[in-house]
Amino acid sequence: MRAVDVALPVPLSQTFTYRVPDKFAQAAQFGARVVAPFGSRKLVGVIVAAYDKLDDTAGGAELKPIFSMVDDGDPAIGKDLGEFLMQLAAYYFAPIGEVMRLALPPIEKETAALLLEPSLFPEAARGLSPRSVQWVTALSASESDVKLTARDQAVLAHVRAAGAIPVAHLLGRWKSARAQVKKLAAAALVAIEHRPMPEAKLFASEAEREPMPLLTDAQEHATREISKRIESGEPATFLLHGVTGSGKTEVYLQAIAAVREQKRGAIVIVPEIALTPQLVARFRGRFGGDVAVIHSELSPRERRAMWDQLRSGKVDVAIGARSALFAPVRNLGLVVVDEEHDPSFKQEEGVRYHARDMAMLRAHRVGAVCVLGSATPSLESEYLSRQSKITKLELPDRARMQQMPSVEIVDLRRTDAGPTGDKRLSLPLHRAIESTLASGGQTILFLNRRGFAPSIRCIACGELAKCPSCSVAITFYRRRGGIVRCHYCDYQAPAPNRCAKCKAGGLVFEGLGTEKLEDTLQMAFPTARLARLDRDVVSGKNVDEVLSRVRRREVDILVGTQMVTKGHDLPDVTLVGVINADAALSIPDFRASERAFHLLVQVAGRAGRGDKPGHVMVQTYNPDHPAIGFAMKHDVTSFLRHELTDRAELNYPPFARLALVRIDAADESEAEQAAAHIAGRARTFAEKLELDVLGPSPAPIAKLRNRYRFRVLLRSAHRASLRKVVALLEQERTKFPREVRCSIDIDPVQLL
Repeated sequence: MRAVDVALPVPLSQTFTYRVPDKFAQAAQFGARVVAPFGSRKLVGVIVAAYDKLDDTAGGAELKPIFSMVDDGDPAIGKDLGEFLMQLAAYYFAPIGEVMRLALPPIEKETAALLLEPSLFPEAARGLSPRSVQWVTALSASESDVKLTARDQAVLAHVRAAGAIPVAHLLGRWKSARAQVKKLAAAALVAIEHRPMPEAKLFASEAEREPMPLLTDAQEHATREISKRIESGEPATFLLHGVTGSGKTEVYLQAIAAVREQKRGAIVIVPEIALTPQLVARFRGRFGGDVAVIHSELSPRERRAMWDQLRSGKVDVAIGARSALFAPVRNLGLVVVDEEHDPSFKQEEGVRYHARDMAMLRAHRVGAVCVLGSATPSLESEYLSRQSKITKLELPDRARMQQMPSVEIVDLRRTDAGPTGDKRLSLPLHRAIESTLASGGQTILFLNRRGFAPSIRCIACGELAKCPSCSVAITFYRRRGGIVRCHYCDYQAPAPNRCAKCKAGGLVFEGLGTEKLEDTLQMAFPTARLARLDRDVVSGKNVDEVLSRVRRREVDILVGTQMVTKGHDLPDVTLVGVINADAALSIPDFRASERAFHLLVQVAGRAGRGDKPGHVMVQTYNPDHPAIGFAMKHDVTSFLRHELTDRAELNYPPFARLALVRIDAADESEAEQAAAHIAGRARTFAEKLELDVLGPSPAPIAKLRNRYRFRVLLRSAHRASLRKVVALLEQERTKFPREVRCSIDIDPVQLL
């Protein structure tokens, strides 16, 4: 008797064993999807182990059989990718079934329903393929002898009018259409069939071919070193440190060309969906249609088309955000992580993996090369290069030999407001914008605060208006009809006119958001053409529309949050203004200085990328802060040295390993007690290990979505010690009642 271990999409760190009926014996392989019973449900899972023989005496007769196969002889997850996913799950103490889902293609609703309830359509269920679409075709039989309800008749009339129609279209009008179709099919009034899904085009238009540029000496050296390791077939990791505008993307393109000559594939990961269209355009210009794009803004059908093309080997380059790491690229030879320092590479919910770290692991496992690129390397990557565990390559100059932009610090303590009267649009910055407009240049203003006003305060009692479900201030939006919104739980309501605490009517809007800044600029510069780039006005699919307008010179001033800092090449931008450089420094996190430095250097790098020199103005109340001072000098090396010294003294990463235990509950006392129990057990386990237990303490955002949050931080210089304690705490957290949630985050990036 044959049996399999199946990883199911449930929050449990274990697999489940099932018996394999003889008819599925050949198809039941590692990585194949199956439909299996789980309690009263049927779930789609992935086979992670198979046993050729399992007799009745070993308990085989008691095993439940798998219900059906999704993949017939061609597993959805290959062995290399599957084993990588299992290692990822083990490292992050993540449920294996949830991890496997990261690499699976989307299943359309109709296909999923047939997989889980084939009894509804027994004819269609035989030979089911996820790449097929279920259709209903009208037959000529009369319904006079069949008792039909009004809804049955309506569905039948709709099908007859169409002649043939996908079931999905019926479901859009009638939620119960499946029951009607089943009844009509039983009465021979309609026929059900599966038709092959038409191939979806990866892109709507052909790409304009891009000529091969001449490389600088530094680009040539970096390309040569990477190509050598690609040709050798041995794993290697490179840290490509290049100043903004130094041509890191061209090095990526050269490396991909080298890996494709070896008949191998490549994955390129970017931190934001906003960067994807720009990179895809360049990559398609070089490699034509042999590029697939993967990110969450695609429809299920688009994602499925990309997945099919990569899995079949028709396309050998995948570009996308974090999830592109799990693309089924055949014979993987190269993994590129662009802007490797970016914190968005860390998944903060569900499976809390770090795409940069796992990119190095995936490349190493298959003998591939991993390239980490950044103008501001993370301390972790810099530390690895200093330990000679990865190789650092430098691009010290801009590709077209433009000068780095000049930098001016505006000390807001000693600077007057401009004509607008708002000190955050200081007189020096106002005059610089005027001068840039007069010379025909473009301006970017960076402000990492959305909305019109980030907070509302009562002038009578000083109370700050907060979200009713979270312990954070609500943001006021004027353009949306005067509403307030919480950026954490998405709570929305009309703006209050009285204080919730003292009932006084004197409320003031505090702070400056991108919406208000845009309005202020429009009044100050009425002839200027403005655009805004933040998550309130754009999504992944239309970010490039805004940036294209900037490139076409249809925008004079671009206002935005950190979305404007992300590697965009805008050659006519000559002025960059940072409205408040201190905002990132106020976050209660040991990485605050590093994040502030990254943001400042990245946004400053948007200036002067064309033929005209660039100028950067940074407004701050703290001009002597090291992060600001080093950023203004473009001195990445000195900042890294300074920050590494501080981290070593405090015993924080990269000199120590962290694990963050988050506890939350609807009842504050239950959450606090659970956190105290976790901390106490952690200290007991850690008595003989070199491990620090910090906490328990309320999280910086103590209440989120009506749940009270506490945390316990584990820290050790030894990974093995940390993992021993985490493994024991994994067992402890299962003892809590359902009302208490406890999660463990390995190598946390956000401590909120």
